Amino acid sequence: MSRITSLALAVASAFALVAGTTAAASAAPDPGAAAAEARVDPVAWAPCNPDPSKPDPGIYDCAVYPVPLDYAHPSGEKIGIAMMRRRAGDPAKRIGSLFLNPGGPGGSGYLWATTTRFEPEVQARFDLIGFDPRGVGLSNPLKCFGTDEEANGVFDRLTGVPVTKAEIDGTLAATRDYTDACDRNAGPLIEHMSTENVVRDLDRMRRGVGDRQLSFAGFSYGTLIGATYANMYPDKVRAVIIDGNVDPNLRLHDGLEYDRQRANGFELALDEYLKRCEAAGAPRCAFGAGDTRAKFDAIRDHLRTSPVTLPNGTQVTLSSFTSQVANALYAQSRQAPLATSLQALDDVLRQQKAPSLAVPKNAADADPLAVTVPAALREAPADTPYSADDSYYGVNCQDKPYPSNPRAFVNAARSWERDAPTFGRYQAFDAPACATWPAPARDVERYTGPWNRRTATPVMVIGNLYDPATQYTFAQRMQRQLGSAVLVSVDVIEHCAVGRSKELNKLVTSYLVGRQVPAPGQLLKPDAEAFPPVA
Repeated sequence: MSRITSLALAVASAFALVAGTTAAASAAPDPGAAAAEARVDPVAWAPCNPDPSKPDPGIYDCAVYPVPLDYAHPSGEKIGIAMMRRRAGDPAKRIGSLFLNPGGPGGSGYLWATTTRFEPEVQARFDLIGFDPRGVGLSNPLKCFGTDEEANGVFDRLTGVPVTKAEIDGTLAATRDYTDACDRNAGPLIEHMSTENVVRDLDRMRRGVGDRQLSFAGFSYGTLIGATYANMYPDKVRAVIIDGNVDPNLRLHDGLEYDRQRANGFELALDEYLKRCEAAGAPRCAFGAGDTRAKFDAIRDHLRTSPVTLPNGTQVTLSSFTSQVANALYAQSRQAPLATSLQALDDVLRQQKAPSLAVPKNAADADPLAVTVPAALREAPADTPYSADDSYYGVNCQDKPYPSNPRAFVNAARSWERDAPTFGRYQAFDAPACATWPAPARDVERYTGPWNRRTATPVMVIGNLYDPATQYTFAQRMQRQLGSAVLVSVDVIEHCAVGRSKELNKLVTSYLVGRQVPAPGQLLKPDAEAFPPVA
């Protein structure tokens, strides 16, 4: 966050472009080549330093690229898209640009020009271009509040996993106040946040950097950007990698059912995590002694009725516990530390039920479970910083159609937790804001298909067998829905895989550089284990 803030101060004058007047939703896009190749201004790059606190490496450029607020009026008001470029390391062999999106929606992609997820050959042959999509981070951020105090006055009344009537009613009331604030303060941009608009922006940026076709890597929600681009502009696709995939057809047609299936994906990942922890045993997995499933369920069920007060005075609540478990499932590197925290919390609970026992020496290891992870990070990769904007709902509520009655989410929570006891209620209360969002999916322009347009180079689809946020079934569906695509799988509990497997990265490099499409049906291994042997 500090790196973004520093850079924002350095280039603040460049971000004077503002959103214009509200306009009606335009007609469906024309994917034809004539429309796609309309003339645009070139990107005006200027040298910049991603981290002003360190010496300038001299390989980065930044720009703010103007795009139409409303594509129904392309010559009207403009907004600025913040872009950063890492110049190709071998200019003589440069292929073009590789655009990157880390997901979210709402994940800042600006600093992804500095990513090390790709092999050196990719960095040598491509300009890596990170950007903040419209409404995100440094790109005219969509803001529902004027001050942090206003925002906290609403968000502090939300319960992440509300169970009691008071918690549920208070959360729904605060959510309504949130969407009312968005209606008052967000401005006309709120009507133009759909993925279709992001893809239109991406195509203008492609033309602005002078690329004849698009090379793109999208992660998590970024897979929807890649899939939408491949279907809006199929003849402009050079190579597209999508990692941690959504189910585009379901997401764009039934938001509530999509979220129910997401809850099941988290549940599948958790179940596999507990099985692998028990198989590894203690001390490799600190929570691995005994029946891990029974121990976990006992902790969760206790928290449904009362929090656990730790020796330092902080409380582990159902909301903080669930969000931290979900957060750890995103990254294999967090899973051994989660086991340590779970075992500490289990020990604290046993001591509190038998006060004659001494306070466990490992009690402080449970402290992380008392901190709630922001909901808007649920789909973002581990290294995506949180931005103080409201683009998460700005995009989701426009792409995903939801019921307009907030009580539908209460009924969903009650139903879903029967099959997904840990994450059903958690996921059901992710989107009540969309019930009263000022610019919902039913009222705006958005791309809903078709998804089967063929591209000259098949799309490379990557799916982890136990991806919590975008379950493996979504990757299988993405591969089937696209007109030409191949699926590569990785046996790991983690969200997204590029940069986590040398085997995979070799395939990624061959695909991006030489457009060598991987053989279908490959199942790869990650480089690291969640519970490595103890030395």
